[in-house]
Amino acid sequence: MTITDTTTELSTRETDLLARIPDGLFIGGRWEAGTRERIAVQDPATGRVIKRIANATPEDGIRALDAAAAAADEWAATAPRVRAEILRRAFDLLQERRADFALLMTLEMGKPLAEANGEVTYGGEFLRWFSEEAVRISGRFGQNPEGTGTMVVSQRPVGPCYLITPWNFPLAMATRKIAPALAAGCTVVVKPAELTPLTTLLFAQLLADAGVPDGVVNVIPTSTARTVSEPIIADPRLRKLSFTGSTPVGRSLLAQAGQNVLRTSMELGGNAPFVVFEDADLDKAVEGAMLAKFRNIGQACTAANRFIVHESVAEEFARRVTEKVQAFQVGRGTDDGVTIGPLIDDRAVASMTALVTDAVDRGARVLTGGTAPEGDGFFFEPTVIVDVQPGSDILREEIFGPILAMTTFSTEDEAVAAANSTEYGLVGYVFTQDLARGQRMIDRVDTGMMGLNTGLVSNAAAPFGGVKQSGLGREGGLEGIHEYLSTKYTLIPG
Repeated sequence: MTITDTTTELSTRETDLLARIPDGLFIGGRWEAGTRERIAVQDPATGRVIKRIANATPEDGIRALDAAAAAADEWAATAPRVRAEILRRAFDLLQERRADFALLMTLEMGKPLAEANGEVTYGGEFLRWFSEEAVRISGRFGQNPEGTGTMVVSQRPVGPCYLITPWNFPLAMATRKIAPALAAGCTVVVKPAELTPLTTLLFAQLLADAGVPDGVVNVIPTSTARTVSEPIIADPRLRKLSFTGSTPVGRSLLAQAGQNVLRTSMELGGNAPFVVFEDADLDKAVEGAMLAKFRNIGQACTAANRFIVHESVAEEFARRVTEKVQAFQVGRGTDDGVTIGPLIDDRAVASMTALVTDAVDRGARVLTGGTAPEGDGFFFEPTVIVDVQPGSDILREEIFGPILAMTTFSTEDEAVAAANSTEYGLVGYVFTQDLARGQRMIDRVDTGMMGLNTGLVSNAAAPFGGVKQSGLGREGGLEGIHEYLSTKYTLIPG
């Protein structure tokens, strides 16, 4: 693999873009400077601070909820077609400004520019999809079985929502939550991740430009997530909490939400199995492995975590993926040809080092990579590690980095047992040319999503979510808007 120099200063284009990014809190349709010490946002490729932004206090959070609550009734009463057209304008504006959004994500998160452009496409689809769903909210009308009255079943917006987004997909995770909420007629308070808040701030400005009324969307970056979130979640005016992040934080938020019996959506951790059977098309399996493991530098909840490969093809599969990994170019995501950018911070690098060390100490072998290169930024070499032994941390924990860890199996039952041997159940990947076996694996692997002979499953038109401790609810698809609607039944006698 090639590792490029990361000491380059910001270009004029990058400097100009950063100067145009809002740096305040967005509350009630106005930008506010805030009163606390500002948040320093770093470029993970260099470790340098690229912008300082406002830092919300608990009082700011409540004022944001005040604004969302004040706008709630009028937005809920806004015609679905009007809501749909605003979301469609937002989609169109995002296409016009895609270069800015892609570059900004690369600067604050580190992903290669080509992948950032892909996220603009993916994130934009939630705006387009839910602009179409806004006018399709439906109910039921009919006589009751006894013939004594008419039943009317309708859908209403749940009310003000608190949306907590992660750092790894700064645009798509915002659009995946905001778009269905607005389509359903809900107002929102958004708390972006402290590590990557700039994209959300720029998106808030885009929504205002698209015609979203004041108070409907409020954005409050903060360095003290717990102290800002707790009073918002405890406030009886809040009716919905949506969170994407780690399972431990999700458990804590669920406990808080339980006090007011809040509607919740939780997209939590993953430990995705990637199963390769002896009859798999290895070309497709290797291609799928590159997508499922190394997209977004491995920093995705859908990333393949455990490669479970039939013993008869394990050596060949390992050889092929190692060749692919060794061809990666590591560097700053804006540089030509770079395919693997930095991790998000130094803690992520330390985690990768610890996982590899533990696996090797237990008997695993590193075929390529395995170390953090010297120099600026938070880089870790893309890694292939085989002969991983049971009990290794790398099999139990969500890796969230560019490490492909491989074990072997001999029978289908062993593969299923290995795939299900985790508390998580977000997504699984299976490669086989046996259609009957593929259907059995769909039924037997305990996950909310499955990729059969593909390494990429996410789509705005599909329900995204998991089972077990990977979360509750679904985002995207026909199901996504219903997370922001409550069902009301009315009986009319006669």
